[in-house]
Amino acid sequence: MSEPFWKTKTLAEMTEVEWESLCDGCGKCCVISLEDADTAELYLTDVACKLFDSGACQCGDYANRKKLVPDCVKLTPKNVPKLDWLPKTCGYRLVSEGRDLFWWHPLVSGNRETVHAAKASVRGKTRPEGRLKIPGLMKRITKWPQPAESPPPKRVAKVKTPPRRRPKPE
Repeated sequence: MSEPFWKTKTLAEMTEVEWESLCDGCGKCCVISLEDADTAELYLTDVACKLFDSGACQCGDYANRKKLVPDCVKLTPKNVPKLDWLPKTCGYRLVSEGRDLFWWHPLVSGNRETVHAAKASVRGKTRPEGRLKIPGLMKRITKWPQPAESPPPKRVAKVKTPPRRRPKPE
């Protein structure tokens, strides 16, 4: 069995389908962060881009995002290594750094829900940006939880067996 594409290809060598599948669907790149001008430290908020659909945990208009939100950053093989605001768990960032994807990444788990089950996403936990300015955003700074390091143990469903019936004596 051959190695998965993200272990054998650079970001620049990936097809469009492979590139898009690297997105784990966490939504953290759509969350507004603030940078301290003195320390360059980034602070994440619970405020997301106006196009972000918090329930679906994805852009509400991905195809037109650059037209509707001019400062939306389109990820490319060239800019990913320079974007320090990308989450440390981001598939693009990990592959760019020569690291493997986490167990909960849909390409590893085979399930788009594991990113949410591992608490690696912002699904249902953000509010739209609206008209918030910097002071309002500063009040929305939050510390997002670290994703689960390993999958939860598999539960074995307990099957209730009906009591045995003894045959009736004849």
